[in-house]
Amino acid sequence: MKYRTHLSSEISEALAGREVIIAGWIHLKRDLGGKKFLIIRDKDGYIQVVISRKEQPKLAELFYELTPESTVSIRGTVKLDKRAPNGYEIVPAEIIVHSRAKAPLPLDVSGKVPADIDTRLRERVLDLRRDESRAYFKIISVALRAIREELYRRGFIEIFTPKIIATATEGGAALFPVAYFGREAYLAQSPQLYKELMAGAFERVFEIAPAWRAEESDTPYHLAEFISIDMEMAFADYNTVMEVLENVVYRAVKAVKEECVKELKILNYEPPDIRLPLKRFKYVDVIKALQEAGHNIKVGDDIGTPELREFCKVVKEDLFFIVDWPSEAKPFYTMPRKDNEMFTESFDLNWRFLELASGSTRVHIKDLLIKRLKEKGLNPESFRYFLKWFDYGIPPHAGWGMGLGRFALMLTGARNIREVTLFPRDKKRLKP
Repeated sequence: MKYRTHLSSEISEALAGREVIIAGWIHLKRDLGGKKFLIIRDKDGYIQVVISRKEQPKLAELFYELTPESTVSIRGTVKLDKRAPNGYEIVPAEIIVHSRAKAPLPLDVSGKVPADIDTRLRERVLDLRRDESRAYFKIISVALRAIREELYRRGFIEIFTPKIIATATEGGAALFPVAYFGREAYLAQSPQLYKELMAGAFERVFEIAPAWRAEESDTPYHLAEFISIDMEMAFADYNTVMEVLENVVYRAVKAVKEECVKELKILNYEPPDIRLPLKRFKYVDVIKALQEAGHNIKVGDDIGTPELREFCKVVKEDLFFIVDWPSEAKPFYTMPRKDNEMFTESFDLNWRFLELASGSTRVHIKDLLIKRLKEKGLNPESFRYFLKWFDYGIPPHAGWGMGLGRFALMLTGARNIREVTLFPRDKKRLKP
């Protein structure tokens, strides 16, 4: 017997009277005495199976043995019935049980019994069978495809950089050490330095891959392991790559709105409308606006969540860039402005109070790189593997990195980055 001939989405009135085989999980059971109903769930949705106790006594007996979330294949005939979901149902001739689930379930997949996020993450595989969870990851998948398509369209190639590295990408202590053949190595915080070097070989590169930061932050927006979307572009400055970024975001949102209507309906959410070009606000102007709004903040300070919430209200923008950040606030590879070295050719992309992406023109001059490293309290000797290539024609270049999880919050309306991460890793969680 074949496991399946049709998905739920492929069953239609045109198949009325024909035999099909469906497969999936038992989502719900209803016993009305003479009639017994199974709701079968597969990757595309649901289909109803109706068993007659009088006409199918053996299957009616089997009905009582079936438990929610057991996996089955069902061979039967498609029958039109206006009372059934979608207007049709399956009258079974045979039910094959592939895997019988224990009862009771540790988490109610149907959603009738709500569970808190800690329970859901503990029982994550069952949680990922819920409609809401499946909707999140369908949306993310569609967005990722659109991002790749937009970057390929612009002549970028996809690369994969090392994730076990010899030294910190940006300095600092937020590193996970790794025992590496008798030496200490680290999990990469980002592909930053490698992608810069690859811009010196391929001109336009991007990577979608995991990165790690041993941050102490325990918020709905931070993880120790996350997926980063990174690009780097030769013969470009921060204005050029900002234009690439806003078009990547536009295309991803457009694809989600067009292709994920069902999923967005499940989540009762609509992603924001994107109007290009996105507004760009200079860092010093943002500081000034916040001061006028009564915030105790000065040039050189970081702009935190409370300040960003206030700034959104002032400018009435949900998605916007803040550009030209102070030099002390940005990593060593960020290019200072030529007209004022206190500031840099840099930007953050913010959705309301949340930073989604960060980027800049990069320093491509070796002497300036060494100077910037020293200003940041970093030892140039630790970056010899990176610096040596600047003797061999590294072009002017720029790039950005965007956290997929945070972007997914904007796409789905989820309130916690753990919701849109398959198996989140943070200070509390190392399993499942």
